[in-house]
Amino acid sequence: MQTAPCAACHGQDGATGLDGTYPALAGQNERYLLRHLKMIQSGARNIPLMAGQLNGKTEQDLADLAAYYASLPGKLGQAQGDDASIARATALYRGGNLEKKVPACSACHSPTGGGNAPAGFPRVSGQSVEYTVAQLTAYREGVRKTDDDYGGMMRGAAAALNDTEIKALADYLLGVH
Repeated sequence: MQTAPCAACHGQDGATGLDGTYPALAGQNERYLLRHLKMIQSGARNIPLMAGQLNGKTEQDLADLAAYYASLPGKLGQAQGDDASIARATALYRGGNLEKKVPACSACHSPTGGGNAPAGFPRVSGQSVEYTVAQLTAYREGVRKTDDDYGGMMRGAAAALNDTEIKALADYLLGVH
């Protein structure tokens, strides 16, 4: 299995990307990675920077990549927000917001941010702030639709989040464990 092309953007360790908008792959759950590699390869998940990167890869190649990156240890960062922002993000992540009909993120992504591998829900802890902000915003705006198999769950969860909440959640998730 050749991972050098992946490492060019996602880092040798799979967790230190070339750019903050690239996802950390290390420690991500295997089922989630395989599903998304297949979607990228088929064009169902359009990521221009990934165009052609998976051409010619067999299903076994994709499964091997997913297994490899899932086996690597993920990295955590440190939230940079002030105490009030972190407290709001913690409350939103762990308990949601009933008034805004935002479910608790921890219900699917676990209290530690480790995800739910059998369900295919991704690990969200340790992702860069830039990446998480971009993904939550894309779900909120309906641009990212990779949750179709789950009834649009992420689009529904992100729909009521404002930019301040998204930024605070992204900061919190960088170090949640």
